[in-house]
Amino acid sequence: MVPSVIFDGETLDACESLVAACRASGVTVGTAESCTGGLVASAITAIPGSSEAIRGGVVSYAIPVKREVLGVSNDILDAPGVGAVSSECAAAMAEGARRVLGCDVAVSITGIAGPGGEEPGKPVGTVWMGLSTPFFTQTFPNLFEGDRAEVRARAVRRALELLIQGVRDSADKR
Repeated sequence: MVPSVIFDGETLDACESLVAACRASGVTVGTAESCTGGLVASAITAIPGSSEAIRGGVVSYAIPVKREVLGVSNDILDAPGVGAVSSECAAAMAEGARRVLGCDVAVSITGIAGPGGEEPGKPVGTVWMGLSTPFFTQTFPNLFEGDRAEVRARAVRRALELLIQGVRDSADKR
């Protein structure tokens, strides 16, 4: 049996903080998600009033979606040692989400949730995230412990932290 998605209190608290920060600043957010399959957007939209915060999300699980919707280049996706689970891909996904969704701040998540999919130098739990704002794009490597559900849950919480940081930074620079 596949476990269902139920967000814990810590995750929902982060979502409430994010939505409140967006509403107070007028900053909007979006997501580009691969291994989390839309869980970040789902968590945010669990909060009443989130329509004022989130513009949308792109689930780019397949390589062609990363390429054709988010604009990740073949140079990144086909490069040996780079590919879909990389800093370069996370940056391009976050920038693509900002462009496609028309949001101020976007987070991207691309990684290996397991139990399979491990690559040389990229064990299960490797998750790259990107954060793109009007002022910068930055990437963050993560190595999350646990089974598939735990890796994805940890990735969701970290992505929410990054979005909150991006919204606050953007609001401060307005």
